[in-house]
Amino acid sequence: MSTPSHLLPPVRAEYERPLEPVGDLAVEAPLALTQRLANQSWLSKTIIAIVLIAAWEIAARAINNDLLLPTFRATFTAFVQGILSGELLQKTAVSMAVLLRGYLIGVALAFVLTSLAVSTRIGRDLLSMLTAMFNPLPSIALLPLALLWFGLGTGSLLFVLVHAVLWPLALNTYSGFRAVPATLRMAGRNYGLTGLRHVVLILVPAALPSILAGLRVGWAFAWRTLIAAELVFGASSGNGGLGWYIFQNRNELYTDRVFAGLAAVIAIGLLVEHLVFDTLERVTVRRWGVQQ
Repeated sequence: MSTPSHLLPPVRAEYERPLEPVGDLAVEAPLALTQRLANQSWLSKTIIAIVLIAAWEIAARAINNDLLLPTFRATFTAFVQGILSGELLQKTAVSMAVLLRGYLIGVALAFVLTSLAVSTRIGRDLLSMLTAMFNPLPSIALLPLALLWFGLGTGSLLFVLVHAVLWPLALNTYSGFRAVPATLRMAGRNYGLTGLRHVVLILVPAALPSILAGLRVGWAFAWRTLIAAELVFGASSGNGGLGWYIFQNRNELYTDRVFAGLAAVIAIGLLVEHLVFDTLERVTVRRWGVQQ
């Protein structure tokens, strides 16, 4: 039985539409030289540094008193002389040796505390209570206790350095562990990973951005704490670091050497920040696509 024609669906007639000729494609014009230079981070930072140096030089010449504020040229000369004589390098080596020991001890303790915190309820309560108690406490406030317990020298410096590194790193690491997705945790448990293996193979790679942020903060806290501590009791048997170098030259009224010591502190901080942490971030979290 045939269907009536008025009940059939309409059929659209076929047709062919000729394509219009494609004109010249619009090509985006290359950026001007000034725009390309403006997008270069290193250039903007260089300009900022030059402006700061110029402001320093103008202020020093306006004051016209090398005892209060030496010129950039005088400071640079003192810095070069300190390097050529070996004194500044020797003081830097002393400070870095102590800093690395205290920093590594603080990192190890932070890893132990955060591993316990993510594995046990007691460890979580312990970390929460200790960070609430000691994280707000400035490391410099522990100097009297450090002197009383460890005396002058390296022991006291290590004590305040560990305190400066431990708590910010533990907080950042624990926050990173808490942010790991539950599905990733369950995947690790399905593979039979428990305890320390679960922390190292699952939590640490996933929380690496937070851990790197904690390492940066811990480094900054440790570096400035070390210099401040050396200003007070950083010499043992006549051997001190950069802080003691600054303190000695301040007592002898060599203000240009004081500024040279401060410049060395800033230069080392910048080198570690860009050569160590930026490189570590680039070869890990950025390369893995964890962070942009």
